[in-house]
Amino acid sequence: MLANLPLPIIGSPLFIMSNPKLVIAQCKAGVVGSMPALNARPAAQLEEWLTEITEELAAYNKANPDKPAAPFVINQIMHKSNDRLEHDMAMVVKYKVPIVITSLGARTDVNDAVHSYGGVTLYDIINNSFAKKAIEKGADGLIEVAAGAGGHAGVKSPFALIQEFRQWFDGPVALSGSIATGDAVLAAQAMGADFAYIGTAFIATEEARASDEYKQAIVAGSSDDIVYSNLFTGVHGNNLALSIVPAGMDPANLPEGDLKTMNFGGGEGSKAEAWKDIWVPAKASAS
Repeated sequence: MLANLPLPIIGSPLFIMSNPKLVIAQCKAGVVGSMPALNARPAAQLEEWLTEITEELAAYNKANPDKPAAPFVINQIMHKSNDRLEHDMAMVVKYKVPIVITSLGARTDVNDAVHSYGGVTLYDIINNSFAKKAIEKGADGLIEVAAGAGGHAGVKSPFALIQEFRQWFDGPVALSGSIATGDAVLAAQAMGADFAYIGTAFIATEEARASDEYKQAIVAGSSDDIVYSNLFTGVHGNNLALSIVPAGMDPANLPEGDLKTMNFGGGEGSKAEAWKDIWVPAKASAS
């Protein structure tokens, strides 16, 4: 499934922003396109989207047998707050989604379901401990979410992560963390990764479901505009300061979030909803 891809690039699932239009465009361009299952709302829309993606890519591959599209990905959130997981996994199995990326947890039954039809599972991880748990539960590969990654990011250097993982794991590995150019993709491979995991660059595309203001912030911004906080979802991640100020908060003085309650309220006294009002460099999640 992951062998002989047109490009060594996996597009990270962008919460809210990824949609069939973006996934299809990515795949046709040779990038492994991805989308969180939770982007389809209500849940019944997921089947409509999977039908659109599979039919469009099948038609494209039939018309272009010498240059087929890359496979696509559905991202599943394993956290207990996701009450749609059973439904969404049933759709994944029905449509034989080629690759499933899981975030915020590792489950053997999810791996077994994907393997039942020959699919591949990749797990988001931020450290060696989570990586070993994922592989023990049957994951096929790892996505190393290093410092600089968008969304729920880790803090470890990609050099440290790759070196540690390659001491015990020789399977497929994708690296995430400030990768948006061809030379960065090459650097990821030189470190020992098989694939680059890219999200931020796709936010500013025509196909992404993001506001013009958000896209412009991605194009015009720099690393100085990023704030690392766990306030908005209970899990530490990178957020754009430009979107925090209008929500009535000081990016330099944010309170701590609560993982147990998965706080999506945007802070006390704020009407901001993290899932739509607080912008991040990219919306990937990690264990």
